[in-house]
Amino acid sequence: MSTTIHSTALVHPHAQLGIDVSIGPYAIVEENVSIGDGSIIDAAAQIKKFTTLGIRNHVHSMACVGGEPQDLKFRGEDTRLEIGDCNKIREFSTIHRGTEGGGGVTQVGSNNLMMAYSHIAHDCLLGDNNVLANAATLAGHVSVGSEVVVGGLSAVHQFVNIGDHAFIGGKTGVAQDVPPFMLAVGERATLRGLNLIGLRRHGFSRDEIQALKAAYKLIWRSNQERNEVMQQVETELGSFPQVMKLLDFIRNSKRGTITPERL
Repeated sequence: MSTTIHSTALVHPHAQLGIDVSIGPYAIVEENVSIGDGSIIDAAAQIKKFTTLGIRNHVHSMACVGGEPQDLKFRGEDTRLEIGDCNKIREFSTIHRGTEGGGGVTQVGSNNLMMAYSHIAHDCLLGDNNVLANAATLAGHVSVGSEVVVGGLSAVHQFVNIGDHAFIGGKTGVAQDVPPFMLAVGERATLRGLNLIGLRRHGFSRDEIQALKAAYKLIWRSNQERNEVMQQVETELGSFPQVMKLLDFIRNSKRGTITPERL
């Protein structure tokens, strides 16, 4: 099939469109935009300048992709937004390009679902296969791994890191890093154990889950000094790559990680 552009759409002559791209009524595609093969830009969606979309992305009506960052330091620099393949960006979602001070690029991987009214701010980094539910908000410089769910109406503070396979419940405020494989819930996010449903859905074995459970109890339920506990976990459970991934995340956290609710 050939690329189709509705007669009411505005597509800049310097925009690059792949094969079998569909641009709907009243959509706007600005200059220095690249849209990959098989992508769909629905009615009244906007793809702003310096944005790259991979193949088979679907940008739904009224979404705005690649807008200027909401940062008072921004002075119109030629920063970018780079989006991978097969993403679904639903109605009224917004994704902003990077800032010079944050590396100059916002990056979104592949196979992500951004539900209606979700927001990805400047300089965010997203992996693959993530879900941002309705009105979920990522502030600037947030890093999200892969296979993560951010619940509806949740807000993630600037510079927070969220590890792979984490689940953040709806209406949750996240001010510190969320370790991989964990469940975070609450007006101010606290750990509520492992994301068991997500881990089982993604094929984690019983032994892997049991090892992560044991690591969780030692790290967050022990009265020992943290460094001693971390070393104990590595000694006893370090043969599991998932446990080592958890330990590395905690050790590398700059904001500190969220913790369980105090008993």
